[in-house]
Order: sequence, then C-alpha cells, then structure tokens
Amino acid sequence: MERVFYRRRSISGGVRRLFFSCLLKDSSSSTINTNSTTTRFIIDVHGKLEGDEEGEGNSKGVGELDCSRIRCIRVPKRTKSSMKIYQIKLTSEFFMEYSDVCQYHIHEVIGQGSYGIVVSATDTRNGERVAIKKIQDVFKSVSDATRILREIKFLRMLGHPNIVQIKNIILPHSRKKFNDIYVVFELMESDLYEVLRTNDDLTPEHHRVFMYQLLRALKYIHSGNLFHRDLKPKNIIVNADCKVKICDFGLARVAFNDESSPIFWTDYIATRWYRAPELCGCFFSKYTPAIDIWSIGCIFAEILTRKPIFPGKNEIHQLDIITDLLGTPSTNCISRARQYLSNMHIKITVPFSKKFRGIDPLALHLLERLLAFDPKDRPSAEEALMDPYFFGLANVEHEPSILPISRMDFEFESRELTNDDVRDLIYREILEYHPQKIEEYLEG
Repeated sequence: MERVFYRRRSISGGVRRLFFSCLLKDSSSSTINTNSTTTRFIIDVHGKLEGDEEGEGNSKGVGELDCSRIRCIRVPKRTKSSMKIYQIKLTSEFFMEYSDVCQYHIHEVIGQGSYGIVVSATDTRNGERVAIKKIQDVFKSVSDATRILREIKFLRMLGHPNIVQIKNIILPHSRKKFNDIYVVFELMESDLYEVLRTNDDLTPEHHRVFMYQLLRALKYIHSGNLFHRDLKPKNIIVNADCKVKICDFGLARVAFNDESSPIFWTDYIATRWYRAPELCGCFFSKYTPAIDIWSIGCIFAEILTRKPIFPGKNEIHQLDIITDLLGTPSTNCISRARQYLSNMHIKITVPFSKKFRGIDPLALHLLERLLAFDPKDRPSAEEALMDPYFFGLANVEHEPSILPISRMDFEFESRELTNDDVRDLIYREILEYHPQKIEEYLEG
C-alpha cells in the first residue's frame, strides 16, 4: 500500500533550529522542507480524487472529506445563562495584560471550566471567525503547565483537517512574567455530545461519514506514535455541514521509537465510560493505540444509538457492563488481568444484532471489531478504515501519515523542570506563531 507522508506543521520553520544544536539530516528534508508544496486530495463520498497544489501558507495539506452531499445537521445554540458575569467589559477583562488584542473582536463566551474561558471572536485582519481559549494561571503547578506545553506542541505538529487547528497564540508582553496564555483556534459550531442530543434523525450515511473522519484523523495521530487517551463525544467538535475534528490533546502522550521497554503512564484520568477495559483498575495497562480504538468504538455505538454503551458507575461496574455484552474474556486475556476477572462468574457473549436491533449489519461488524475485549484483537485505525462498512467512501491508500515524533521535540520530558523552565519552553512555542520576534528573543 502506498504511504503518503506529510511534514509536521512549523510556522516559523526555524525556531527549533535556533534552540537545538542538532540539525535534521538532509534525507528528511522532503518531509519538513518549509518551502515545498504538498498535494491536496479532495475526497468526496464516492471516493473521487482531485489533485490541488497547496503550500505551507495553508496548514491544511491533507484532503478534506467532501460532505456536501450529506444533509446538514442541527447544531444546538450554546447556553450563556451561567456566563453573564463575563459579558460586562468582556474584551478588556478577557485580555487583561495583552496588547496585541486589537486584531480580535470578541462576540460571546462559548465555554468555561477549571482551565479558564473560551470566547468566539472575529479576526479583524481577515474577517475569520475564531475561538480564543484563555488558559489562566498556567504555572500554578509544573505538571499542569507541562501538560499545556505538550498539548500546544502536539497541535502545532499535527496538520490534518479532522484535527482542530491552532491559528495563533497571542504573544505576551513579557516572556518572564506572563501567567495566562491565549490560544486562537478555528471556530466550530458544537460538539458531538450536543449533536447527538439534538439530532434524532441522523441517517446511516451521517454515521458513516462521522466515523470515517474520526478514523482517518486517528490513523494520522497514531502514525506519529501519539496516543490521544481522552477520546469522547465532548472532545469531538462538529459543524452543521457534518465536518468533525478531534480536539483536547491535554492527556495525549507520545511513545518514542527508541523506547526500550513497554510504555506505562500513571496520569491516565480520562472519562471512565470510554476507557478501554485493560485500563480499568490497571489490570494490564501497557499503552498501545488500541486504547484509542476502544474509545472510538464506544463513540461509534453512541452515534448509532444516541446513548452511551458502557455508562459505568465505577471501575468494577464498568467491567461488569462491558462483560455483560462481550462475555467473559478468554483465558489468555484473563491471564494478563488481576484477581477480579479471574473470580468473575462466566458470562455469555450477547450477539450485537440482538443488543443493537435495526442497525446496519456492516456497522455492527465494525463496532464488534472496535470493541474487542483484548486490545490485540482490535484493528488499527488504518485497518478499520478498510472495513467493508466504508466501501465506496474510503481511499485508504491516500490517507496521510506523519513520521514518528522525534524525542528531540520533547527533550524536556527527560529532565526535572521548574516553573521558569516551563514558562520559557511555552514562550518558545508561542514564538512559532511570531517568527519576527525570534531575533529579539535570542538577544535576551
């Protein structure tokens, strides 16, 4: 199968070369050359390919799925009742100490949480609607600041139409004293959780188009040895035209090619309902791409039925309801688990056709593959894209990959960081969106 590789997105094209003494070899220049163009493939629902040259100026070097032949969906209006406090003097209060804000005209608050607040705005330079996420008190803890650093690095490196794109990160006044950061994203209308609550008339074609976009994005993510680790409907943003994008890479981690032992991360706190069984209770929690495949399977079931498939109340109940459907796992699988599975009474597998009545058999066949109890039995994202369910839609041989993410990009993971260290690393990352400021930074 032909493999299509795209370079990782770098706006300045030279920031890291100034920060690291290591230079990439000439042999990889075809992948990261900032002056080269890439071929964009527009893929419609009948699998037609059209070539279109597109350069670095547009970060979408990967083909979009043309959803124009699919009926638009309803997107719910965002609730503003709990956000009235932010409506007074919103612009001045939102941006606080930042000067380079005149280019954005704020419209309304569209989200808030423990991290801060998100507003919709217009970029007055080009009229583009954007979402601006204000992350407050970034350096309150080194671990939280490092997680934010990882997320903005990942999103800069990933350039795919089904992954949310950072447009800009506003440059702070002082590189040594800033505490908040403002990340400018493309604006989307809603998320999959709200769309499934609002639309009770989604067709099998909607289901198929949603899933294809999610799996092609996941194939791209996994090709860089990156695991999202928090896939759920709230982290999939959607437009009325059926375009979907994966967002929120706050828990994402990368497994480097030169790792000498299995990957075990201890900070996995993702939503239980979408958590793979091998991670429930840390039974055999070696991380593989299959953890994301399981989450996508849970999301697929929710797309098909409009309700969560495994709404566990705790980790034990989570395993109970998983095995209620899938049956008791094999002896081989249990041998990698702990006491709980060994003592579980034998359960018979429920046929998916009985559990999900009236659903397309091809959809159920794919769902059953994605929700295999043993991670070794789940397909990769690329294999899932080749499932008969996507016949007539798939062009898997043209779906892009990226080269594995380099340890050099994440050398900070191997050392103990202070708040000032992370602040400087985040400032360097912000400079990727302001290349004209590099020289000033180097001069101190």
